[in-house]
Amino acid sequence: MLTLFLLALISSGPSFAADETKPHPHQGKSEKFAQPTPTKLSKAEVATIKKGEAVRRQVKNDTGGRGIAIMDVKASPDKIWTTIVDYKAYPNWIDKLDKTSVYGGTPASGQKVKFELSVFGMDVVYFIEHSFHKSEGYMTWTLDYTRESDLDDSTGYWLVYPSPDTPGATRVEYTVDMRLKGWVPGFVENMLAKKGLTMATSWVKKQAE
Repeated sequence: MLTLFLLALISSGPSFAADETKPHPHQGKSEKFAQPTPTKLSKAEVATIKKGEAVRRQVKNDTGGRGIAIMDVKASPDKIWTTIVDYKAYPNWIDKLDKTSVYGGTPASGQKVKFELSVFGMDVVYFIEHSFHKSEGYMTWTLDYTRESDLDDSTGYWLVYPSPDTPGATRVEYTVDMRLKGWVPGFVENMLAKKGLTMATSWVKKQAE
């Protein structure tokens, strides 16, 4: 029933219209991240990570909200980064993601990537510009605002560093602030954000290990 409702809801709203020949309607609404630092965890969250599970949070703020996923991976930082930046392999690893295309930037400093996915029978296309700082252990991103995406906005980061709680493991943090078009109700956006947080991170541990 929920799936049928969402299909009806989405089909009744404006159609998506990603266009790589036009600029995005704005230059960003979501929080932009620079030089992210490790998230402080509770004792319960540390225990969860020690069991080999991921900690996931939904954080609300004045401008909306974001999701955070934190996990320990039994692999080196180099192996993890090699996995994260292998954009061409993403469709093989991430459910609902149909296609990725690198169209700019460099592997060393960060690439521009077109993502195409299917959500409730609709095709969603968006363009992401990554800023890679491997020596400092992080990568940030925003929408590429020179192209119009179906998402209203998306910003976030990957943070990779030695685990303080699991000897020999690497801690991986992922944060995303994703905004859908304004006609999508908040509870739908929240549900998609939670599902997207799991989809966007669970493959890293599997592939890197």
